[in-house]
Amino acid sequence: MVLKSAVAFAAVATLAFFSSAPQAEAHSWADCIDWKFKNPKKPSWNDDGGRCIGYARRYPVSLNMPFGTQDKIYRYFQQDADPRVAIPCSNRGDGYGSNETRANPVSEAYGGKFGRMTVTTVGDTLCVRWPAKNHAFPQYLIDRYVQINLSPVRNGKDITQVELLKNTVAKLDFTKCMPGADIDLKACGGCFKVPRRAPGTYLLQWRWMLDQGQWYSSCADIKINKK
Repeated sequence: MVLKSAVAFAAVATLAFFSSAPQAEAHSWADCIDWKFKNPKKPSWNDDGGRCIGYARRYPVSLNMPFGTQDKIYRYFQQDADPRVAIPCSNRGDGYGSNETRANPVSEAYGGKFGRMTVTTVGDTLCVRWPAKNHAFPQYLIDRYVQINLSPVRNGKDITQVELLKNTVAKLDFTKCMPGADIDLKACGGCFKVPRRAPGTYLLQWRWMLDQGQWYSSCADIKINKK
């Protein structure tokens, strides 16, 4: 009788835990690399709180999809857990909206049906935005920080993930989101200063770990001009 009661209690406790924990419906990605707040004194990541003037690579602005719904076209990209073999950016071929392969020239991945490319200078502030997608809970994340990796391009190709990890320039809190009841579509973001770099085109990678070894990334080409 005691054993049956213990089993029943354990089952109820397990059900309660899974009922209270946030349930994963999708995974996150960066949509905007250069977000400008309408009111810097009251920064808001919501659509009505600013505008995006620099997007992630091949971002499908012409689809006019509401913020945070691009998981329907597989915008998120899960990397291999081993950085030695992981592809830095989504390589989903010609899939419009889900593909982040590097264009040649890089300008072909921006403008027209895609969002515009980020152009900045050393010392400027870049504010990056992403959707919460039910994951902005510090108590459930192994690592709550997003890596911002920034590296020059070599031979017209994206460098390896191992090399990118040697060029982490900022860590942003994934859980810094706007208040509200919709834990799926909350707008989140963080800002950092562009570090000292020679003028040129760089690969910026947004990289975040949901579970142990489960990494998601978004990529953008940014042009750093001479100050």
